[in-house]
Amino acid sequence: MNNLEWIELFSLPFMQRAVLGGILLGTLGGILGSFVVLRQLSMYGNTLGHASFLAVVIGAFLQLPSILSLTLFLVIFGLGVLYLIDTTNLGSDTILAIIVAGSVALGMIGFSFLEGYRGNLLSILFGDILAISNIDIILLVGLLVVTVLCLLFTLPEQILLTFSPDLAQLKGIPVQVYRYSFIILLSLTLALSIRAVGILLVNAFLIIPPATARLVCDQFIPFLGLAAAIGAVSGIIGMVISGIWDLPSGPSIVLVQLVVFLVGVGWNRSSH
Repeated sequence: MNNLEWIELFSLPFMQRAVLGGILLGTLGGILGSFVVLRQLSMYGNTLGHASFLAVVIGAFLQLPSILSLTLFLVIFGLGVLYLIDTTNLGSDTILAIIVAGSVALGMIGFSFLEGYRGNLLSILFGDILAISNIDIILLVGLLVVTVLCLLFTLPEQILLTFSPDLAQLKGIPVQVYRYSFIILLSLTLALSIRAVGILLVNAFLIIPPATARLVCDQFIPFLGLAAAIGAVSGIIGMVISGIWDLPSGPSIVLVQLVVFLVGVGWNRSSH
């Protein structure tokens, strides 16, 4: 593809929506992913990602739009998993491993009964940010605004809860309210991200930018900002690469994030 062709490609409305969606998703994923990394919830995001397969299958049976089934199911599922972790004496990794196995097994069984829907399910597996709609953009903007406002108004409490939950409890901070509220935001973010990057890559999309930022930042606020910036810029570069070489959009974005992560590893090693 020559320069003129790919410039014309990015003048198309669907491509502009895809780039904007990549920026919004990258920013949102970077912000929430920062807390996921610091609170060691990476497996939680992975569990919700795998459970989304079952969510889409259930939505297909009920003839619901995929975005609606993903949103409803992942919020309920996320809160349910957190409740199980809180009310059993098993480790969180054990609960999450069981949930992943159970949801994938149920999803695959349901999938076998959906002959005419398999193409749509495969698109959910691998994602397609080019199919992002104006409604998706509005939902992403709204979710990003809510997330930023929530963090701005509760940042001291969120920092304390992240680094010392026991002290937060002693200071009278409603730890459970904050934990469950965060899981709702995380579940909604994953539900919207899955349509763009797919079930198989959604956790990488959430984890890699803040992991990279953690390599180069020791202070919390710069770390949070850098994670969001890496997510957003990766979204732009990934979409450009996808458009020029006609590559899958979600994997292209994640590949850019991986390259940035490796650069961060090299920088970290050279600075110590």
